[in-house]
Amino acid sequence: MSRAFTPGLHVTASTLIRRRRELPLLGEVLVEMGDAVPVGVDVAKGELPGELYVLRLPERMGLEVFEVLGGLKKKAGERVNKGELLCEHAGLFGLLKTRYASPDTGVIEFITEKSGHVALRLPSKPISVDSFMGGCVVEIEEGKAVVLETEAAFVQGIFGVGGERAGVIRMLDIEPDKEITPSDLPEDISGSILVGGARPQLEALQLAAERGAVGCITGSIDDQVLAAYLGYDLGIALTGDEDVPLTLIMTEGFGNMRMSRRSLEVLSKHDEATAVMNGMTQVRAGAVRPEVIIPLESKSDHSIVDEQQLAKGLDIGSEVRLIRVPYFGQRAVITKLPKEEYQIETGAHTRVLHAKLESTGEEVIVPRANVELL
Repeated sequence: MSRAFTPGLHVTASTLIRRRRELPLLGEVLVEMGDAVPVGVDVAKGELPGELYVLRLPERMGLEVFEVLGGLKKKAGERVNKGELLCEHAGLFGLLKTRYASPDTGVIEFITEKSGHVALRLPSKPISVDSFMGGCVVEIEEGKAVVLETEAAFVQGIFGVGGERAGVIRMLDIEPDKEITPSDLPEDISGSILVGGARPQLEALQLAAERGAVGCITGSIDDQVLAAYLGYDLGIALTGDEDVPLTLIMTEGFGNMRMSRRSLEVLSKHDEATAVMNGMTQVRAGAVRPEVIIPLESKSDHSIVDEQQLAKGLDIGSEVRLIRVPYFGQRAVITKLPKEEYQIETGAHTRVLHAKLESTGEEVIVPRANVELL
């Protein structure tokens, strides 16, 4: 069982990547098979239907249903503008008039004869899906989705926040284990994805955003700094839709940990290159890791990385990262791989391993499912 699949972060200088770009509803695909699509160009578009408001005119106007129906100024299918007269009733020999103006702009979808209610459909909203990393169009699902393929350098992180961003890689001139401070940031970083260091200060993140940076890839972060940056404590198992000015990706975890040598080597080779990143992270079953993709011009014979990695095995001496509390993000070396099952704190019996923590030298026992290979 030591050879069972064990996840690990994927870091490679060159591989073939496929990504599916999909609309949430049927629309129009804007590219054709074989097209070479740049980074960030729209590949599909559609329209999201507007909200439907049911206007209860008899109740709002204090009239009978037949009075409302007789006073309507619009029919089903007709457009009405905000503030335009929708219904008018003249009572007491025409001396008193009750009027109702449309609260918004839209189209009258239907009118109910029994209740006098009017359904107002607000204007639809255009939506689009861009190419993200760009590449060659290799599959098309008509009206729905596009699959793009590109040769790229690829780096996964252990945790991230913020959505998809595109920018230019900008290596910070600091040591991998140095805390990122405001003084470490160059003046001209607009449109940049900053790379390097560890444990950025909150002031550094805020200043990077002010200067126009779109992302930051670093070794680790303090949980209190992350909470202050987001404006709240992150307590969910899925990230990626946070409203933040720049996307953050941590390659090692929380605390004060330097960026891994492999990640730093790959990224440093592409200083000033265009890259895309996505901080989306899912830490439970069906794990999703934040990623950095740097499209390359050359093509070579590589296997496709499509949300999964090659199976690896655990061995004594293997370097691993622990991915569950209380050791989340810590690096360790496997010292023992017991064959028998072990009863953990929850009462469950499962396969475990012994590992020596890099930070303290302490030897801990953790379930095998709670580690990933480095």
